Amino acid sequence: MAIVATVPTAHASRYLQQLCKHWGHKFETAFDAEEGWIGFPMGPILLKADAEALTVRLEPKADADVGRFKQVVAEHLDRFAFREAPLPFDWAEG
Repeated sequence: MAIVATVPTAHASRYLQQLCKHWGHKFETAFDAEEGWIGFPMGPILLKADAEALTVRLEPKADADVGRFKQVVAEHLDRFAFREAPLPFDWAEG
């Protein structure tokens, strides 16, 4: 089961890269300006950026606390987006 949020922002690429660099010190990551992947302990995080939004896809492991997973990702992105935080995360199964 994947959980997806499309977050409207003109700074999607910046936030994608900041999150990947931030967690790259602890976890395996791969990213460029448009796509990112983070090998997070609760499950992989996939990111896609375009001119209007950042799409965040969480793929929680069976034993993951999904609520906490969503919270951790949203809180970190809000820190990078402090000028426009809180960002609207409308999580849905996808």
